[in-house]
Amino acid sequence: MKALQIRRSVAKFGAARILGAVSPSGSTKVGPLEHRTIDDPECPGDGWHRVRTRLAGICGSDLSLVGGHASTYFDDWVSFPFVPGHEVVGELAEGESAGARVVLEPVLGHAARGIELPFDGASPADGDDYAHLAVTSPQGVEPAIQTGFCCSTGGGWAPWFWAHESQLHRIDDDMSDERAVLVEPFAGGIHAALLAAPALVGVDEPVVAVLGAGTMGLAAVAGLKRYVPGARIVVGARYPHQRALAEALGADVAVAASDLDRAVRREVGCHMIGNGESGALSSGAHVTIDAVGSSASIADCLRFTRPRGRIVLLGMPSRVDLDMTGLWHREIELKGAYTYGTETLHDGSSTTTFQLAIDTVNAVEAERLLSATYRLADHVDAIGHAAGAGRRGAVKIAFDLRDGA
Repeated sequence: MKALQIRRSVAKFGAARILGAVSPSGSTKVGPLEHRTIDDPECPGDGWHRVRTRLAGICGSDLSLVGGHASTYFDDWVSFPFVPGHEVVGELAEGESAGARVVLEPVLGHAARGIELPFDGASPADGDDYAHLAVTSPQGVEPAIQTGFCCSTGGGWAPWFWAHESQLHRIDDDMSDERAVLVEPFAGGIHAALLAAPALVGVDEPVVAVLGAGTMGLAAVAGLKRYVPGARIVVGARYPHQRALAEALGADVAVAASDLDRAVRREVGCHMIGNGESGALSSGAHVTIDAVGSSASIADCLRFTRPRGRIVLLGMPSRVDLDMTGLWHREIELKGAYTYGTETLHDGSSTTTFQLAIDTVNAVEAERLLSATYRLADHVDAIGHAAGAGRRGAVKIAFDLRDGA
């Protein structure tokens, strides 16, 4: 079949990294991502289903990988060559349920590896030992953190791929593909929102700041609004359309990203110590969600998160150059937010992040965030659009394979 595939090539990754600073589209042309004919992946075994891709999103981690900026940390957690694509809505290709639409929970967890679950009812990303992700499973599934980074399963940037039944969530007939393709990123944003909640217990009038309002930042805003009751949400976003969407999804205040420190100061009524980039608030937000993940964004979060507050790192940071003095002096907790799993809500009930995400995308009509779709053959334009989504007034870009493209 014809698919987008990434093969291991130091030269191509290096070329993409160099050219990416000038032109994302040019970087894609010389980089490791190729539109080529590949061998069909073999079925990994019992419990696996062939899924035809309908829509597959392009996320920030995909852009980092295609652009040659992905961290070497993941070198031992992927298996080349692989087909990217983990934000997927598809349909089952075979069996009694053929044609049923599903969304993919991409983590290749214990069940997909034929390994005992860490607890009854565990989601694919649950557990506190990742050994199963870095070894070949008894069924022959090669190491990989998730679908879209595994040579054994394929991925969503292809006409079809293999998925384990533990990864698949049926969706109702009245949910459009355009809405369903947002479920996975919304699950990530909601997980980050719920990681903010423990730091707000017992706090009167808590303030949560969100820095960045791309897809993940907006998903975090929606998660805070629905599942962290009582929090006042202050968002810093670079572009006007992002600020408008943040407010539509529940933000109480949305300002330019450069004004977020002042907006937080107004909310909590504290002082500014110093000025400019070195200035820090005397107090600040109880929790800040960093949906950017850069040296500059983490440094900013340290400036306007209150002493003994929490920073939830939602954006993938890769390498950062950071003065950590503020983290030490203010005794701030830095919390990573990678995927999703089993969540405990404020009322003590438990559910999965994906169920919360399905409920949320329906409630907020998340399809409004899908700005454009492309055929696989037009991947250079698609990657360029996704890399420049903010300045082009867009949010989410996806590949559309419903016509077999």
